[in-house]
Amino acid sequence: AQVLESGGGWVQPGGSLTLSCEVSGKAIGSKLLGWYRQAPRPEFVAEIDRDGTAVYEDSVKGRFTISRDSAENRVYLQMNNLKPGDTGVYLCAAYGPNRSFPLYNYWGQGTRIIVSP
Repeated sequence: AQVLESGGGWVQPGGSLTLSCEVSGKAIGSKLLGWYRQAPRPEFVAEIDRDGTAVYEDSVKGRFTISRDSAENRVYLQMNNLKPGDTGVYLCAAYGPNRSFPLYNYWGQGTRIIVSP
């Protein structure tokens, strides 16, 4: 299984970035695809189920949008109105059947975003 993120970088406060993640191998078809921020333990940011149901951490609601392309085995995180507190390494994860007690999980290496003037 492979989970590969891309799209990180530097952006000024108020700016936007889109993160992309491609899953392959055993990670394909995972019930949930999610984004976490590494700090020092992964912090939940957003996840999306196969049926399109999305859940967000409170601080990103209204600013971030997660989407899933099952045909391409990809998950995206559109990040708008970025704040310095959003700075960090963002990890993509494929897991199931739920976030609290996953029976399987696959993680990427992460992509770094820096939000700074």
